[in-house]
Amino acid sequence: MVAALAYTCSTPKKRLKRDQSGKIIVKQDAQFGYLNKKESLNSIYLPPGYRAELVASEPMVVEPVAIAWDASGAMYVAELRTYMQDIYGNDQDIPISTIKRLEDTNGDGVMDKYTIFVDSLVLPRMIMPLDDRILVSETYTHHIYSYKDTNGDGVADQKEIVFRDDSVSKANLEHQRSGLVWNLDNKIYVSVESRRYNYQNGKLIPELYKERPGGQWGLATDDYGRIFLSSAGAETPALNFQQNPFYGRVDLKDQYNADFKAVWPIVATPDVQGGKMRLRPDSTLNHFTGGGGQSIYRGDKMPELQGDLFIVEPVGRLVRRAKVHHHENGKVTLTNAYNQEEFLASTDMNFRPVNSATGPDGYLYIVDMHRGIIQEAHWTKPDSYLGQQILRHNLDQNIGKGRIYRIVPDRKKTDNTKPGLLDKKPAELVNYLNSPNGWYRTEAQKLMVLKQDKSIQPQLKQLTSSSNHLSRIHSLWTLNGIKALDKATLVTALHDEDARVRKTAVWISDEFLDRDASIMEELEKLKNDPSADVRYQLGLTLRFKEMPMAKDIIAYLLKTYPQDEALIASVQKYEAVRVAKEESERKAKELNEQARQLVSEGANIFNSICATCHGPDGKGVAIGGKDLPAPALSGAKLVNGNPDKLIAILLNGLQGPIDGHVYPDIMPPFGYNNDQYIASIISFIRTDIGNKASIVMPARVSEVRKKTEGRSAFWTEVELNQTFK
Repeated sequence: MVAALAYTCSTPKKRLKRDQSGKIIVKQDAQFGYLNKKESLNSIYLPPGYRAELVASEPMVVEPVAIAWDASGAMYVAELRTYMQDIYGNDQDIPISTIKRLEDTNGDGVMDKYTIFVDSLVLPRMIMPLDDRILVSETYTHHIYSYKDTNGDGVADQKEIVFRDDSVSKANLEHQRSGLVWNLDNKIYVSVESRRYNYQNGKLIPELYKERPGGQWGLATDDYGRIFLSSAGAETPALNFQQNPFYGRVDLKDQYNADFKAVWPIVATPDVQGGKMRLRPDSTLNHFTGGGGQSIYRGDKMPELQGDLFIVEPVGRLVRRAKVHHHENGKVTLTNAYNQEEFLASTDMNFRPVNSATGPDGYLYIVDMHRGIIQEAHWTKPDSYLGQQILRHNLDQNIGKGRIYRIVPDRKKTDNTKPGLLDKKPAELVNYLNSPNGWYRTEAQKLMVLKQDKSIQPQLKQLTSSSNHLSRIHSLWTLNGIKALDKATLVTALHDEDARVRKTAVWISDEFLDRDASIMEELEKLKNDPSADVRYQLGLTLRFKEMPMAKDIIAYLLKTYPQDEALIASVQKYEAVRVAKEESERKAKELNEQARQLVSEGANIFNSICATCHGPDGKGVAIGGKDLPAPALSGAKLVNGNPDKLIAILLNGLQGPIDGHVYPDIMPPFGYNNDQYIASIISFIRTDIGNKASIVMPARVSEVRKKTEGRSAFWTEVELNQTFK
């Protein structure tokens, strides 16, 4: 189908109004109804030197949430057409969502042609182009499918399952996995679940983690394979970026501070689920709540942004630009690039940025779901603070639209070049590893690894001596991906003049050790490397190796370099997790089979859902400040006391102060699950994560369910104490 926007437009040069001190004057009288496309575009504010261009909008795209480009340059858009079409979230599971394929046929930078590439989906959140195939996963399922257009009409007519997992996720949409991102190490990563994937012979082969990675919506990678996650439920804009999640989860309390978690909208934002405690006196959102959809800018058209982390915040109608700082002790920290301001902010109340990405053209793209409600039904009940605001401003009526913007510099030069990588031979793709645009480098590497053509080994080996350190890094990973990396080439890289290349070589050695243990002698030479980053990766690479030398090297690093803060924290966290797991296994042996099954099921549910807000160890999530988004469960009297209170909370939810402390969020109800499900969660948290109470059987959940039958309101602590003595 062909469609044209009514106009080609970008944001005009304009400035925000400021008071005498230079502080932005917040707009208080924004309208909640829809603006037209030009008005909406004009409501977007960027720093001097940048502007936004409208690339696609309704009816071409409707309820867009994720975008990705294939090797030919076509854009694929995931649409959640059933997401919160009313305040109750009715009929969300109807299979009418789509993956669209968009093209710019005349080179003017605006999408003018689209096809429905895949139809009849249930809330597709994950898309990743391979070569001429697109990987897609829907909500509530763990299956991943490959779709292909075999006749060139822009519509997929071939569907194959590439990963099968018959388990069903009952978590609400907010807690479902996201991602499907091909990383530098040729692994495919997702959030939430404790596995990553290798693509081999048309199938995805899972690799299990020792610990869940955390995160919710969105997953970003940088030029060096570092992964960045976010957690909206815990109001944590960035997490688990100190190391690759395969080696475990570690977050440092000071990897950013409370100032970083503060956000700066330019319009009053009454529709927040945290209520008035999440609003400043000027009625603006004071803290990240829906942060996610993040990306690292890896393009070449705006070099001043390279390596910066962009986090979208749909509740605040803004996009954060974060500077990523690499310290001499191996730690990574984040700061806002601006002082009490944001990179992008809008006064359009329906501007809902939910994702971001670097495009083949080297510019930054923002996906705007453009709607009224941007929260799940658990939090939008008519009697909730957020629900009342939605109804008051008729936000529930704003549905069925969508926008995709491109952020460009004022000095932008038109570039009509299409990637065309899909038709390139492997020998031609090697040259793209020199591209200044990270999209090209990653895409070329991916295609070469998929093709598995070893005839390019000499070209790749020659590139390992390139003057460009990124080219050297990509050539090493490509050689490893096509199974053509020899020991001599790896050893040379281990002693490269650039620490980033040495770190890469140490990372690759993790797999290389499994087929050639002699590389350990070369790794041992790096235990006094001048770079803390290299020493950190050395400790990670050797973490799961059973060789005595591996453990000796790690012990040496800990003793000799106590200033390596990130490595020390990582080892301590890994040991704590290992000890906790052993203790859990010991306790499990003391239980009968039914109880053991309950606790095991509860552990899986807790780690995939509850840990988001309460922390994987039950001690809460405390990054960037002292305030916890949800109460700690470890050692809590509410957890270890009358189990009927816990049952009631899981059935109907909880709001209000707990032990005199007010938290910014509610505890959503889980009563739509069966008694076994509720009992398993409670049994786990009462017998693990530092608690020593008894398990709870499904029969007791059934009793409390009957006792509270007909209740729809959230519990308060006062009501619980009155009802359950």
